[in-house]
Amino acid sequence: MQPPSLPVSLLKALKHVMRPLVRLMLRKGVTYSVFADLLKEVFVEVADREFRLDDKAPSDSRVSLLTGVHRKDVRRLRHTDDTNFNALPENITFGAQLVNAWTNSMPFCTGAGQPLPLPRLASVGGDCSFDALVAKVSTDIRARVVLDEWLRLGVVRVDEQDQVHLEVQAFVPQKGFDEKAAYLGHNLHDHGCAAVHNLSGEGVPFFERSVHYDALAPISVEVLREAVANEGMQALFSFNRLAAELESHDLQSLEPRQRITIGLYFYTEPTDPNSSTGP
Repeated sequence: MQPPSLPVSLLKALKHVMRPLVRLMLRKGVTYSVFADLLKEVFVEVADREFRLDDKAPSDSRVSLLTGVHRKDVRRLRHTDDTNFNALPENITFGAQLVNAWTNSMPFCTGAGQPLPLPRLASVGGDCSFDALVAKVSTDIRARVVLDEWLRLGVVRVDEQDQVHLEVQAFVPQKGFDEKAAYLGHNLHDHGCAAVHNLSGEGVPFFERSVHYDALAPISVEVLREAVANEGMQALFSFNRLAAELESHDLQSLEPRQRITIGLYFYTEPTDPNSSTGP
């Protein structure tokens, strides 16, 4: 039984949010006890980092009072170092930079969002080759290593003429569970942060909007799916170009840095006849 002071609407929303995550955990063998231990660690971390008084680290007792986690567990968990929890793996950030160059920089594209097939070797394609593309972003990583990894992830394909084709118009691996899990954590975290900020009512709200219908025929859903894939991708390309231009200009500034995430998603499932909010 929860204390009456807890908002029922919030608990209902949290329960709804957890359903797809629990579904994923059950599919992957993450039991309740494993998740409970993980959640305990997150409670302690957030209380320690974000609920300080006068910028002073809270005592173990205060963290225990805030979180309901036993003090001996608080003491143990506060020594766990996870300072880079917001960062995407290096191979993903490097890959995103490469895709950005491929889809926005001449001579690797015909126009913004129109990547060209690239000859694999510089000896064939010169400055318009996959070798040259990788060298444009980094001279420390061999193009062959990148190509092998991208072939594994389904990001590119190589045709009979030894030309490399970009299979996705953003760095979203089609294979590679670890890489896709990294995107799951990054994207859901940032979307959640925006939604929580907006619910708090403090400061300027973040843009967070959606369109939802519950009586569409399957063929109409496919029309919308294709429209989102095409028009949504163009919108993201436009934001990407603007962000790249601004960042290039900002590199000359000494102002503190901030990171951003701009997202767009599409989801569909059968309408639950007993509920307007689905399972």
